[in-house]
Amino acid sequence: MSMTGSSRLADVLAGHESELLAEWLGEQAPLYRDRNTGIKEQELRSQGGEFLSLLRDAVQDGRSDDFRSPRWDGVKGLLGELSRSRSLLGFTPSQTASFVFSLKKPLFAAIRREAGDDARTLADETWAVNELLDRLGLYTTEVHQKAREEVIARQQQEMLELSTPVVKLWDGILALPMIGTLDSARTQVVMETLLQKIVETGSGIAIIDITGVPTVDTLTAQHLLKTVTAARLMGAECIISGIRPQIAQTIVHLGISLSGITTKASLADAFAVALERTGRCVRAVAGPRAS
Repeated sequence: MSMTGSSRLADVLAGHESELLAEWLGEQAPLYRDRNTGIKEQELRSQGGEFLSLLRDAVQDGRSDDFRSPRWDGVKGLLGELSRSRSLLGFTPSQTASFVFSLKKPLFAAIRREAGDDARTLADETWAVNELLDRLGLYTTEVHQKAREEVIARQQQEMLELSTPVVKLWDGILALPMIGTLDSARTQVVMETLLQKIVETGSGIAIIDITGVPTVDTLTAQHLLKTVTAARLMGAECIISGIRPQIAQTIVHLGISLSGITTKASLADAFAVALERTGRCVRAVAGPRAS
């Protein structure tokens, strides 16, 4: 949009702000009436009024399509905050963008009233405003998508942390039950969690139980070895339990060396070894006498 076009849009926004806001809220009403959005009408009115004011300031002078200009910081800031909050409320990208796109109809009507019988001005202004609102609407979808990706990434990280609990079985003995696939990202979380627990408890033995790991390939074995090596550097010995017959055959077939690492078929067997190495033992006691 040219400087002249920008100024004309600013004049339209300034001269018809109250009518624009009322008609704009009417255009958005169906979306908020048909679903429980958690957004009150007063909040929507406040957001709409602020957007119109910021938009008017942005197009007052200069090129209105130069979104890198600081004059657009206010508009982009408002749309960014609105998009992120609605993403968290469960809005879809199209529903979020409708905040901008629903302004087209009332704004086009205001431009038509201003242009009167000047068909060329009407066409030029309508086209320029259409392009401007399209860009702003697309901006909301970009921010919305980024916000959703951030939420998903945070949830994945939280799931990784929850899926790698370190359990204190006894004084000096830790257990790390593994469930699911062991990839690079998860290995990093496993190592950090295990090493932190070793430091906190001063444990000398850590049992890594892979009963819940469906398959063991070369990459999985490498990740296990990295974890064992890191624990050794912290002064703790690792025992790997949950070595099923299928996993044992796979390890042999792949030529993976676990030399120097104690392995056991079950967590119970590994715990018994850990107790023995810490100078403890488990013995049966006599049951209660029959009366």
